[in-house]
Amino acid sequence: MAENKGLKVDEEFVYRISTAEEWAELRKSGATFGGDLDKSTGCFHLSKLDQVQSTLQNFFLNIKQDLYLLQIDVKKLGDGLIYEAVDDSNVFPHFYGPSRSFSPLPLDAVAKAEKLTFSDGKFKCSFLN
Repeated sequence: MAENKGLKVDEEFVYRISTAEEWAELRKSGATFGGDLDKSTGCFHLSKLDQVQSTLQNFFLNIKQDLYLLQIDVKKLGDGLIYEAVDDSNVFPHFYGPSRSFSPLPLDAVAKAEKLTFSDGKFKCSFLN
């Protein structure tokens, strides 16, 4: 169980919405530093499963390339995974790396990955059923 900023979070997995380019880089090199947002903020932006659909709807509707949903094993991220409140009602996981050193996301932390499809106004994959 991760405990951060007074928050107790008991999640086995967190989720990364990944572009096809990022997913290809991760598989090829074994790690990735993510996209421009991750690099500029010094952390990977992740979601709990119940947050994935709203994150997709709010930030990924206009992305023209294929998207993948990566299921990330929280045990593989260690103390680099921090849960932070982003507003009064939402707490999101962020991966900073050990000692907040902005380490790359390692491929071995990915338990499963699946391509997302979009139909009937929603993103779909087996994780989101």
